[in-house]
Amino acid sequence: MTTAAVLGTGSWGTAYAGVLADAGTNVRMWGRRQEVVDQINAGSNEDYLPGLALPQGISATASVHEAVDGADIVVLAVPSQTLRANFAAWGLDLSAVRAVVSLMKGIELGTTKRMSEVVTEAGGVDPSRVTVVSGPNLAREVVLKQPAASVIACADESVADLVAHACAAPYFRPYTSTDVVGVEIGGAVKNVIALAVGMAEGLGMGDNSKASIITRGLAETTRLGVALGGDPMTFSGLAGVGDLIATCMSPLSRNHTFGANLGKGMTVEEVIEVTKQTAEGVKSCTSIHQLALDHGVDVPIIEQVNLVVTEGRTPQQVVETLMGRARKAETD
Repeated sequence: MTTAAVLGTGSWGTAYAGVLADAGTNVRMWGRRQEVVDQINAGSNEDYLPGLALPQGISATASVHEAVDGADIVVLAVPSQTLRANFAAWGLDLSAVRAVVSLMKGIELGTTKRMSEVVTEAGGVDPSRVTVVSGPNLAREVVLKQPAASVIACADESVADLVAHACAAPYFRPYTSTDVVGVEIGGAVKNVIALAVGMAEGLGMGDNSKASIITRGLAETTRLGVALGGDPMTFSGLAGVGDLIATCMSPLSRNHTFGANLGKGMTVEEVIEVTKQTAEGVKSCTSIHQLALDHGVDVPIIEQVNLVVTEGRTPQQVVETLMGRARKAETD
C-alpha cells in the first residue's frame, strides 16, 4: 500500500488527505497544533471543515518526522509564504521520497518563485520528483465526495502517474500533465482574479461584470503563464479556466468572500479581523504583480487588486480605472 504524508491540516490539505485515503492510500497528517491533530485522529477537523466526517485510513501526529517516516509521497499543504521557513524548521531528508506534492497556490514574496521552485531550492528535492496539483477543487465539496477533477503536473510523467494513482478516488478524477509552470501559474493567479470578482459582487454588480472580469483575468493569467514557458492549452483546462470559475464564483471560496467584503467597504485589516484568516490572493498579489513586471506582461486587473491590498485603493476606483483604459483589440 502506498503511504502519503500530508504536511498541513488546513481545509484543502485535509480534503486531499481524504481523497488519498478513499483511493486506498495510507495517510499520515502532520499538524502543528495538538488540538487539531486530536480532532483528526477522532475522525474530523472541526477547525477547518466543521461537521464533516473524515474517511478511515487517516492518522495525524504533531511530529513532522513521524509523519514523513517511510512515506512514498509527501504532500505539502502549508501556507505558501511559510514554506521556506517550514523547510528550515523541519530539517527533513526527502531523498528517499518518490514524489513531493505541492497543494500550495502562491508566488513567494521577495523571490517571485513558484512553489515548486521553492521546494527544489529550500527542500533539496530534484525537480523531476516535484509534483503540483490544481483544479476546481473547493475543499468542502471534495470532503462531501461531490464529483471533481484535477490536474497532476510533473516534469516526469511516471511521477505524475504515481501521484494520480494514489488519489484516484471514485469521486475524484486526476488528469496528468508535464506543464508544471502553467498549472502553478493558473492556480496562483486565479486567487487574485477571485478577489476582483468578489469586489464586484460586494459593489452590487451582476453576472455581466463578473463574467467580464473572469474572462479578462483568464487573458492575464494566460499571458503571464506563456511568458514563463507554460503551455497555452493548460489555461483552457482544469487548472486554468476550471479553477478560475470555481474560485471566482463560489461563496465557499475564501478569496471570493474576502473580495466581497472589500467591495462592501471594509479594509483589508477589517476583513482579516472579522474572518480571522487571510486569503491566498491577498498574500500573493504583490509577488504575482512583480513577476509580471519582471517579464513585461500587462496585467491591469492584478495591478489594481494589488493597489487595493497594498495602498488602500477602493474597489470603486478600480472599476473606474479599468473601464477608462484605452480601447484595443481583444486579442492584443
